[in-house]
Formats: sequence, structure tokens, C-alpha cells
Amino acid sequence: MSVLVYTESEGGTFKKIAHEAVSYAKGIADALGTTLTAVAINGENTSALGNFGASKVLEVKNEALKSFNAEGYADVVAQAAKKEGSQIIVLTSSANSKYLAPLVAVKLEAGYVPNVVGLPENNSPFKVKHHVFTNKAFAFTDINTDVKIVGLAKNAFGVKENPTTATVETFNPTVSTGHVEVVSVDKATDKVTIADAEIVVSGGRGLKGPENWGMIEELAKILGAATACSKPVSDMGWRPHSEHVGQTGKPVASNLYIAIGISGAIQHLAGINASKVKVVINNDPEAPFFKAADYGIVGDAFEVVPQLIEKLKEFKSQNA
Repeated sequence: MSVLVYTESEGGTFKKIAHEAVSYAKGIADALGTTLTAVAINGENTSALGNFGASKVLEVKNEALKSFNAEGYADVVAQAAKKEGSQIIVLTSSANSKYLAPLVAVKLEAGYVPNVVGLPENNSPFKVKHHVFTNKAFAFTDINTDVKIVGLAKNAFGVKENPTTATVETFNPTVSTGHVEVVSVDKATDKVTIADAEIVVSGGRGLKGPENWGMIEELAKILGAATACSKPVSDMGWRPHSEHVGQTGKPVASNLYIAIGISGAIQHLAGINASKVKVVINNDPEAPFFKAADYGIVGDAFEVVPQLIEKLKEFKSQNA
């Protein structure tokens, strides 16, 4: 009875959160004295999942599942769990997995807890710690069903190498294409995405206009970061809605979040609370964001950010 982990990929490449999920699932498998099986849908180089602890990979190749389809993917995960006799299934808490997990839970009559931040506190009862109230608090929840589904929060566990020789087995489950058809996918391929970014540089109305976004992009480029913005900025059309982070936008759980010219409305804070280190640059010392920040700079962004860019360039040239 192995632990099962679903590994997310895009264009055949496994995402960082997939490696993190395998690392986490390996921790559970070790605690239970069992093995770990990964299920990979249209992923490439699947045996490499053994680097993070998977001893077996169920490899699914299906053109109908080339783009994410929650119903079809749920069929795959549920049938993989039944095949392996898995009573613990690990997913992530990505947007896709949050669509996927409830469907899998219904198929397997399983209990499901999302946004889990650590290995189970106990195995009997199976107790997990997870974020609640838009990451403002933690809760401890027992999953009492025979089959248990855990949704791991991003950056909660980290990627841990645990070299294992993984056997790869072709898996051909019966899947439905569901009621949704993906016609096309448009995405920016030259930028770090918010979902995968370790560092996010975000700007608000304090930037005064889209013409001033160059320094945000330059800072992000130096740091290898994704660019983001507050809701008013996307509403005014300064930046695309895909960059809007917050409660009504995309959630961010980066290792470093830099907010420039953002006052810190409660909806914005709710979306970035899971970030580990928050840095705020704002000329208003009373800005609410300072109360949530780990580090704050009171100053004009048009003076502070160029100096920060120059210092980072200097640091990188000296440490190249």
C-alpha cells in the first residue's frame, strides 16, 4: 500500500511544486514504512522523479489530456490510487489541484484538506496542520476517512533530494474528456510566472503610471523574479490582469515578496500572506502594508528602487 502523489507538469516539464510534492509525499511514506508512487500525465523524463523519493512512476501518455482537464485528470488519479491500493494521496494546492482534488475526493469517498504546511502531526489519527482564514491562522484537522487527500501548500516543505531508483510503468486508465474543451492557450513564455516564482516584485498605484514600470521589470530581471501588481493597477489597464495578486487575483507564496508603492489593502494582504519574507517600499509611513512587512523602507520609490538596482548590479558583478 504505497502513498500516491500527483505530479504537475506543463509542456512535459515538471513544475517545481511537483518536486516539492514528491519530497513531501516521501516524508509521509517513510513515516508509514511504505513506498511512494508518482502518477505523471504527459510528463517527460519521468524516471527523474526518483531523485526526490518516488520508487515507482505510473506514466500516462494521452493526447486528450495534453491540456489540464479536471475531470479527465481526476479519472487518472482515482484509478491510479485504486490500482496501487493507496490510502494517502498527495496533491499540491495550486489552482489546478484545487479543481482536481474535490473530484478525486468524491470518486474515492476521501477526506480532503488543502493548504497543508507540514508532515502529519500524527498518523493515527491522521492529523495535519494547514492554513486557514486566507493564511492568517493555522488549524489542525484530523482526516478520518479510509482514503485521505492532502493538498500541500506551495513552499511549505521545500524540494528535498532523496535519490531512489524509480521504475516506470505505462498506465492507461479510462478517462473522460468531461464537459470542458480547451481551444487554445496563450501565455508569456519569456517571463517567470507568478505561480512558479521564488521572488515576486510587485507594483501599485504609487508608480503613478504604466510608463514607470521599467524599473519594476529591471529589478525583477536582476533578481530572476516575476512581476506582479495590485488590483487597482490591473483595473486601470496599466498591467495585465494575469499579474494581479491578492484575494481576488492570484495567490502568492513566494520566498520573497517585494511590494513597491502598494498601500496594503486587506484584500491584497490576504493574497500574499503565505510569502515567507515581505519587503515594502512606500513613501507613506502609515501605509497598512508596513504592519505586515518583515522589512520596510519609507521613501520615494523613484529614488529607492534605482539605488537598489545599482547595488544589486554591483553585488552581482563582484560575485559573478
